Amino acid sequence: MPHSSSDTPAPRSPGSGPEAGFDALVAEAQAAPVDGWDFSWFEGRATEERPSWGYQRLLAGRLADPAVRAALDLQTGGGEVLAGAGPYPPAMAATESWPPNLARATRLLQPRGVVVVAGPEEPPLPFADGAFDLVTSRHPATVWWPEIARVLAPGGTYFAQHVGPETVFELSEFFLGPLGGEVRRLRHPEAERAQAEQAGLEMTDQRTERLRMEFHDIGAVVHFLRKVVWTVPGFTVEAYRDKLRELHGRITAEGPFVAHSTRTLVEARRPA
Repeated sequence: MPHSSSDTPAPRSPGSGPEAGFDALVAEAQAAPVDGWDFSWFEGRATEERPSWGYQRLLAGRLADPAVRAALDLQTGGGEVLAGAGPYPPAMAATESWPPNLARATRLLQPRGVVVVAGPEEPPLPFADGAFDLVTSRHPATVWWPEIARVLAPGGTYFAQHVGPETVFELSEFFLGPLGGEVRRLRHPEAERAQAEQAGLEMTDQRTERLRMEFHDIGAVVHFLRKVVWTVPGFTVEAYRDKLRELHGRITAEGPFVAHSTRTLVEARRPA
């Protein structure tokens, strides 16, 4: 979503001005496309702090390393992050499984010399053992550590930004009720470190930050839940209309709905 800052524009209501009602906001959000990871639709309607490390900038530096001859970006989404991180090594591939994102990524990345591969998000990856000096991913839905280790060349690096534990749980619990301890432990950095090491990788960097999010109207909530589908699994406006109307009233009366995301920067190395 748009970066939060002192220059963030005032929240707006679409169509019929500041008095636009619940139905208009929801209808607009339902009509908006959800392919790719372009969050410009949220401008003026929601904000999210960004991690301090600047993943795309760091990614660009690693791709430009002359020691990297072949790189792979897993679950590239619509390709927006990778597209802004070139130039690339001599061999550059990306994977994506969701058809709308796959089409978008192909249009964006293929002219830049990136081979975009359609494939499932679970193993096996369609690549040979030790094929890549660098494997990257931004916000992978699932991290298959043994597969990452397999396709990395000896001495190769996995560099990624992961969604951390309890991300946007304030919003999830508003719709779903309290979430149990097992769900809260998912994506915990300590668990990921153990999984990486079990796969034979050495964790060389791991940093987590908790970041503030604000939703300024119910349309932003609906669009977010349609786009980031694991926040409320199975979400539809019809199934949650009463809760959406309740939240609309709360935002109207009290101001933005505040939630928090967590992000973890990960760098792991396959021993030479």
